[in-house]
Amino acid sequence: MAEETKQAAPKIEFPCPDYPIKVIGRDGPDFQDVVIEVVRIHVPDLDITKVELQGSSKGTFTSVRMKITATGHEQLKALHEDLLETGRVTMVI
Repeated sequence: MAEETKQAAPKIEFPCPDYPIKVIGRDGPDFQDVVIEVVRIHVPDLDITKVELQGSSKGTFTSVRMKITATGHEQLKALHEDLLETGRVTMVI
């Protein structure tokens, strides 16, 4: 049997401009605003003109996509935790 080769996850060098974030949650009139409010705590220079919103095919969920300048693992972890703590966010990718 051939030996499996494992690929290492790509290393992220910080600061990392254009780091993609996708936040998914149940659709609601203020979901995007809630997400942006939380993201701005960790990324004050967020360019909201580049934030994209996409609804699911059945209209149940919405995804908010954006690119941020990631400054480190601590920032990303705190952002992820704060988004989930809203109770509105189902998943952060």
